[in-house]
Amino acid sequence: MYAKSISLITGAMAVVLTLGGCTDKAPPAAAAKPPSVPVAEVVARAVTPFVEYTGSLTAIEQVELRPRVSGYLQSVSVPEGQFVTRGSPLFVIDPRGFQAALNAARARLREAEANALLAQAEHGRAEQLFAKKVVARDRLDTAIASLNAGRAQVEAARAALDTAQLDLSYTRVTAPISGRIDRALVTEGNYVTRGETPLTTIVSVDPLHVYFDVDERTYLHSLAATREHAGSKGDKAAKVMVAMLNDATYARAGRVDFLANAADRKTGTVRVRAVVENPDGRLTPGLFAKVKLDTGAAQTRVLIADHSIGTDQGRRYVLVVGDGDKTQYRPVELGPMADGLRVIEQGLQPGERIVVKGLVRPGMTVTPLAASIEGKPLEAPLTVGGVQ
Repeated sequence: MYAKSISLITGAMAVVLTLGGCTDKAPPAAAAKPPSVPVAEVVARAVTPFVEYTGSLTAIEQVELRPRVSGYLQSVSVPEGQFVTRGSPLFVIDPRGFQAALNAARARLREAEANALLAQAEHGRAEQLFAKKVVARDRLDTAIASLNAGRAQVEAARAALDTAQLDLSYTRVTAPISGRIDRALVTEGNYVTRGETPLTTIVSVDPLHVYFDVDERTYLHSLAATREHAGSKGDKAAKVMVAMLNDATYARAGRVDFLANAADRKTGTVRVRAVVENPDGRLTPGLFAKVKLDTGAAQTRVLIADHSIGTDQGRRYVLVVGDGDKTQYRPVELGPMADGLRVIEQGLQPGERIVVKGLVRPGMTVTPLAASIEGKPLEAPLTVGGVQ
């Protein structure tokens, strides 16, 4: 009973102290600081209008190497997958039989030349005897025929000698062009047939051709006027930029050197070919490539980072940081990509500030954090294309 009374008294005192504390004023809470978000100025720079296509790379020169004479392979020295220069030795066909044929052809030529000398001497004597009326006309005619036959035999023997020399030279198979060589398709000791057995292939790698198909509107607007200059190396040939499918920017320049003589009525496109330099050998025939074709003169356009654009029920917008660092909802009309940035057709002006990224709602007050147009923090004001 005594313990129960002590508990009641203690509880009552706690209530009194609590109520007494309620009469004091609580200290005001500190004001929350606006969230820090990366903010960048909208920039403007000269952008050339263009269209992009997917093309395919092909070698300007491509050779499927086959033997010019038949025989057994004596040696193979193909640097598989490597670059070879024109004239590099690749295969050797056993030359002994061809050397023997060459020696025989030389002997037949000497024999024919000896017979021709004898026929010439007979012709000279026949002419003298006929002039003195010692022999009949038929003797002179026979000598003339023998002389002409001897000369023909010399020419035939000389041609046979040239053929034997060529056949012997063909036993050494060399690279007919400079380029990258494939694997050897035959090995030493195998018999190869003239003009039939494939030995290997070689493709040129610098420069390369890139083929792509342009639509009819682009052809009429940008290429039709340059058709007569296609293939020339002057400034009047249409220019293109080429990149691989995983490249972020276009770094390889090219020029149009061929336009098809007719449009494809099924697809409404015109086949175009351009030449692109490949000094580092990184581009490989057969790969797909991106092709950018300029369609007009350079114009000043507004650019922002693509990831700073939001989507609201199908409409695109950005958050503009206005007076008092308060965000404003701004619909925008998008254009194409240019050098990794998005062209804005309508909705923004150069110099305006936009939120590059962050969880921010329209009407919020933010603490701007200086950033580049790509969203990276800056230690100094951003300057792109002459606009700060």
